[in-house]
Amino acid sequence: MKTYSIAHGVTALFLSCTAAVATETTYPLTIENCGHELTFDAAPDTTVTVGQSTTELLYLMGLHNKVAATSVWFNPVLPQFSQLNAKIERLADNDPSFESVVNKKPELVTVMYEWHVGAEGIVATREMFHEVGVPTYVMPTDCESKNNQIGLDGTRSELFSTEQLYTSITQLSKIYDAQTAGAALIANLQATEGQAIEKAQNLDLPDGTSGLFWFSSADMDIDPYVAGQKGVPAYMMDKLGVKNVVTSHEEWPTVGWETLAKADPTFIVIAEMNRRRFPADDVAKKLEFLKNDPVASEMSAVKEGRIITIDAHAMSPTIRAIYALDAVADALAEFDLK
Repeated sequence: MKTYSIAHGVTALFLSCTAAVATETTYPLTIENCGHELTFDAAPDTTVTVGQSTTELLYLMGLHNKVAATSVWFNPVLPQFSQLNAKIERLADNDPSFESVVNKKPELVTVMYEWHVGAEGIVATREMFHEVGVPTYVMPTDCESKNNQIGLDGTRSELFSTEQLYTSITQLSKIYDAQTAGAALIANLQATEGQAIEKAQNLDLPDGTSGLFWFSSADMDIDPYVAGQKGVPAYMMDKLGVKNVVTSHEEWPTVGWETLAKADPTFIVIAEMNRRRFPADDVAKKLEFLKNDPVASEMSAVKEGRIITIDAHAMSPTIRAIYALDAVADALAEFDLK
């Protein structure tokens, strides 16, 4: 089986020294964030991150000295930050306890997913943090046009847009008085996204080309978690001009292999991660399953080796998604589907 593997490090981002100098933040600063109003009298000096995405965004804006501890990791940190990240305490690879976060006395907790810190957060609710004087900032990528009370990982009412990611960067840069760095990062990402979209649109794929994104499975013999119609993989498929064979609007619905095999996607994208919460977190087990399962192995994508491996974190609303779009377009070009 021929497999295309896309490395999980994102090419280093360099903030342009020619970027326009943004205005300094005027405090007190008030921001509306996922149904909460946050007011800052000054830039936070101590931050705990609950989610790899917010950690890397702070690093990319030169704010690593504000990060006291991190948690929730899928894959290694971006390569350019490996040394500095090694010096910062990691509270947990997956879910930190409420006490461990509060004990760091953070002036802000940045959050990637509401299912960690939200209405039914497994770490805590936002109110629990706010009651002890710790503000929380949840990435708009996980709350805008999304209801996290429907489905295991929430349900989006609109297709994911990278504008939600850019909003997150803009707001974080204001909170930390790092608006010049934030503006430069956004400009870099927008340029990269524009190039990736142009490449995707120039593929001229045949009508009916379809895709399937497989994140993981709670067990190898049960229905997998696959990408629904409106999340990050759906954004990629929209730009690529291909059909998502999964019809659910949930972020990561479970769908049976019989249904997926009947849909017979043209290609399959599988997530690679260091996390080991579920057996199928291991990309080798995913590939073994696809090759040997009597149902999955009959799919055209498996028989023809049209399988693409990407960083699991790129299937979530992170900067890595922008680079993954470019990489998936490259892989599809090599399949020569015309």
